Amino acid sequence: MKKTLKIFAVILVTCTLLAAAGVGYLSIREYRPEPVEILQAPNQNQVLDAKDSLHILTYNIGYAGLDKDMDFFMDGGTKVNPESKEKVETNLQGIQKILKDQSADIYLLQEVDTNSDRSFHINEKEYLEDNLNQSGVLAYNFKCDYVPYPFPPIGKVESGILTMTNYSISQASRISLPESFSWPTKICNLKRCMLETRIPIKATDKELVIINFHLEAYDSGEGKIAQSKKLAKKLQEEYEKGNYVIAGGDFNQTFEGMDTYPITNKENWVPGIMRQEDLPEHFTFSNADNAPTCRLLNEVYQKDSQVYVIDGFITSDNLEVTSIQNIDTSFEYTDHQPVSMRIKLI
Repeated sequence: MKKTLKIFAVILVTCTLLAAAGVGYLSIREYRPEPVEILQAPNQNQVLDAKDSLHILTYNIGYAGLDKDMDFFMDGGTKVNPESKEKVETNLQGIQKILKDQSADIYLLQEVDTNSDRSFHINEKEYLEDNLNQSGVLAYNFKCDYVPYPFPPIGKVESGILTMTNYSISQASRISLPESFSWPTKICNLKRCMLETRIPIKATDKELVIINFHLEAYDSGEGKIAQSKKLAKKLQEEYEKGNYVIAGGDFNQTFEGMDTYPITNKENWVPGIMRQEDLPEHFTFSNADNAPTCRLLNEVYQKDSQVYVIDGFITSDNLEVTSIQNIDTSFEYTDHQPVSMRIKLI
């Protein structure tokens, strides 16, 4: 009996030391971006004219791993990573075809992996740039040597938000958003951010400022609120400079008055609500409800799955939105659907 207890104690101490060593290593290696980081913008020569009409599309591609046959443990499902590299490649091919068919001037993409276990180390940024014949700039919001949970674990992640366009960009910046989690949870969690790209407008001193974002999903609510406030402040600052401003992406929140897709599943993930009062003066939400933009990943996709509208845009009042619609893809390749918007400068 004493021998058994001794063996058990040795195993317990060993496991504790290994866990502590793992936490220590990941703490040292934690991704710690600066509040603002200047990114290398692609060298493009297409100039934006104030008379141009623009087609802009936002799409969370779910690292090409969250197709219609996938569920996810954080949403009440059981799966962690896609079943095979071939599956990710098929999804990525479908996603790029959707993007190519839309032929947008500016793409705002979220959850784009560059070197992650979950997407079998496919550089999705390079793949999309090559296939769409557009250059992009990527801001990382998830970098971790090894995410050790659940089982099997997520593993290594390098992922971010990607803005692609052939218009000339004068400057691109990664702007950190408030963190939602404390140590040790934050070590292996996302570091949310805004990706700002500044597009000069021909024969003027003004710029079109594009802000790509992916706000917090799984916190208790405080993080989303703090991040939304920082986004609103940024919008106001740019408008006061006389610029045209568009923010687009995955809000992980639905919108006040958006009742087309009622929430019937309240046991799993439930989005917060964005209100017009959350925005500064001169800004409005630009979104559509002709189709949902996201589904709950508690099960494989079915016709009666819980769906939401949580993706879209915020636009300044010196822009005219001439059309906006959600593109119905039947959630074939990812758990989100794209939002397409056409605008004119006024």
